[in-house]
Formats: sequence, structure tokens, C-alpha cells
Amino acid sequence: MSSIRRNLLFALLGAMLLALLAGAWATYRAEVQQADLLLDYHLRQIALALRDQGFGGVPAPPLRSDDNNFDYSIQVWNEDGVTVYYSYPQHVFPNRAQLGYATVQTEEGPWRVFAMQSRTEVIQVAQPMTRRDQLAAHAAWQSLRPFLLLIPLMGALIWLVVGRGLAPIARLASAIGARTPAAMDPVSEQVPVEVQPLVRALNDLLSRLQAALQAQRQLVADAAHELRTPLAALLLQTQLVERADAAPARAAALAELRLGLQRATRVVQQLLTLAREEPAALSTAVAPVALDALLEALLEEYRPLAAAKNIAITRSAATQPPATPSPAAQPPRVMGDEASLHTLFANLLDNALRYTPAGGAVTVSLRQQGAAVVVSIEDSGPGIPTHERQRVFDRFYRRAGVEPEGSGLGLAIVKAIADRHGFKVSLDSAAAGGLSVRIEAPAAPAAAAVPGATAA
Repeated sequence: MSSIRRNLLFALLGAMLLALLAGAWATYRAEVQQADLLLDYHLRQIALALRDQGFGGVPAPPLRSDDNNFDYSIQVWNEDGVTVYYSYPQHVFPNRAQLGYATVQTEEGPWRVFAMQSRTEVIQVAQPMTRRDQLAAHAAWQSLRPFLLLIPLMGALIWLVVGRGLAPIARLASAIGARTPAAMDPVSEQVPVEVQPLVRALNDLLSRLQAALQAQRQLVADAAHELRTPLAALLLQTQLVERADAAPARAAALAELRLGLQRATRVVQQLLTLAREEPAALSTAVAPVALDALLEALLEEYRPLAAAKNIAITRSAATQPPATPSPAAQPPRVMGDEASLHTLFANLLDNALRYTPAGGAVTVSLRQQGAAVVVSIEDSGPGIPTHERQRVFDRFYRRAGVEPEGSGLGLAIVKAIADRHGFKVSLDSAAAGGLSVRIEAPAAPAAAAVPGATAA
């Protein structure tokens, strides 16, 4: 696992080392220039010191010296070009001297030379350039050596300073680790400015998690409360079956037991659906959904139930799909999860058919209004009074005195799915006197492709 402290240590030490190398090179070049100026000055001073000396006769060969630290070589010629003095005969220089400063290439490498004309002689003083480079490198090393020795100390200081800077994060981690699963209050630790975005994101996550847990606890409590009555009724009906002696009484008790099981099963199924469709639940991937095809499939699915209750279930004439659709025509589409949208409209159709009396009608309409797609489902049932239209979206809310008795979860599921998709749900009075449910959703972009569709 990556360590911030270790990464900072290596990064800072690496940056310091690179800066030190760049400084060493710059120092070396500066020392070379300074050494050239100073040693050129020495060459000239030596030559000036020999200017007033007298040189005569043939010089005796000096004792051979193998001392490599002998830096300077001096040669003197008289006015006839005869060498009258040389201090280091092992080195060979040109017989002709160029007055002033010059760099001379020899078999031993480049030499820096200064030559001057006195009254009767020419004096030449030379020094190897390699020796100059050695002096410059030595001076640069002496300047940078203290900094190199300080690198381990700087590494230790960086390690301690970075550790101290990361201490608030360690305290924050310790405080969060010490919390109990039920502690969802915001983190209030004092942290540096750089860590505050992380703390804000964590507090936002805790808030959303608290809301999700609260919704789950509420759902479990409501489910326990609502299932208690049908389960008690099932137990009572089971006892009635056990006590029934005659076949007709047993058949009637079994019929009641079957109805009770069906109601309990429906409540459980709707509770599971509601849990999946909570806005706080994990979002599934969305894709363009063609509502025209979805509604047609649902109408075909519910037509047998409508026929059994003698209810006419139709599409509005203005929204009937054309018999021969144009290739350029685009049916209304929305972005969403097709399975969830199927559940949403199935609950609306089920409610409409459940509360519409025999001989009534249920009408479904689909239209596009600008950037929105609107679906309306109207029935000829008893409708919902205006003052109750917001309460019917609450879980397990059932209107008193309305038949048939439901679980009170159908519209709660519709609202949960709509909220998760960002749709708007509104209730109004239908033209036939019943309830009109309106779903308004943003239209899918024109470039979005419906899964499974093929190009013409």
C-alpha cells in the first residue's frame, strides 16, 4: 500500500538531490572560471618576477623530478632564440611563444601559457589545464560536501515533519474507528484545510447513510405492523379449518384462508418492490426506454383482468401508434430502468382497474410536450378527494370506507420509482369523474439509442 509519508520523503529528497547536482555543476563551472582568472594572474606574476633576472650561458640540466604536483613550467629564450632556462624539461612546448595568454595543445594535453618580452629574453610560464580542473573540482567539492553530509539529517527531519503534518489525519481515523455502528452524527474533528473536503464528503455520506438506515428501519417497522394483522387472521382461519367438521364449512374456511394468503403474499411482494425502489437504494444503469412499446405491452397484459371485470381499457386516440410508422418518426422515450418503469405503470394500471367499478373505463394517454414526455392514466372510479391526494403516497395509507381494501403500498411504490428517476407525479380529477394520474418525465436525447433497436 502506498504511504504518503514515504512518497513525500522520496520526492523531497529526490528534488533536493537534483537541486544539489545542479548546484554542484554550477559551482564547478564557477570555480573553473574563478580558478582560470586566479591562475592566469599567477602565471603573469611569475613571468613579471622573472623579468629582471639575468639568464646567461647554457643551463645545466636540472635534477629529474617525478613529482606530479609540480604545476608550473618556465622557459626562457634569449634574443637569438636559444633556450637559456627551463624548469621542467620533461614537458615539450612550441619553440615559438605567443605573447600574452594562450592555450597550447601538447602531447600531454592542453596547457595554459603566458609569455612576455623582457629586454633581452622571452619568458614563458605554463600550467596544465588538467591541474586547473582538479583544483576547481576540489574547491567545488569542499563547498558542497557539507550539504551532502546534511542529506541524511534532512531525510530524518522530513520524516518527522511529514509525520507531524499527517497527525490530524491519524487522529481523524482513530476517532472514526472508535465510533459505534449507530453513531451517524457528523465528524467534528479539527483538521487542516487540505483534509476538510474529505471530512465534508464523509459527513455527507454519513447523512445519506443515516437517512437510508432510517428509511429501512421505518420500512421494517411498518412491515411488522402491517403483517401482524394478516398473519393473525391467517392463524385464526387455520384454526377455523381445523375446527370445521362439515365439508361446506371446511371449504368456506379454506377459501378465506386462500384469500388471506393472497393478501399477505401481495403485501410481501410490494414491500420487496418498495425496498428495491427506494430513492436511497443503489441506482441501476439507465438507458433510453420507448414508452409507447412499454405501455402497449402492459395494456395487453391487463386486458384479461379488465375483461373479467367488464372494464374498457384503451389508449387515447391521439396517442395510438400509427399503423405504418415513418422511419424518421421517433416515439417518445425517456432515460430510465425499463424494469422499474414497468413496475411503476403496472401499479398505476392495477390501482385503476382495482378501484374502477364494473362497466367503467380506464384510458391511457402518451404525448410529448416540448422537452417532456407525459403519461396520463384516467379511470372512472371514485377518485381521491383533494385533501387526501398527498397522503396516498405514504406507505400503508388506506382511505377509510373504500373497497376493495388494499395494502396501501401501490402509490408509495410509484412515488419511490418516480423520485429515483427524477419524474414528477401529480393527481387530479379525471373527466369521467375518477382519478387522473399524470407522470411527467424529461425526454431522452435524440441521439440516444434504444437497447435492442436496429438501424433501418
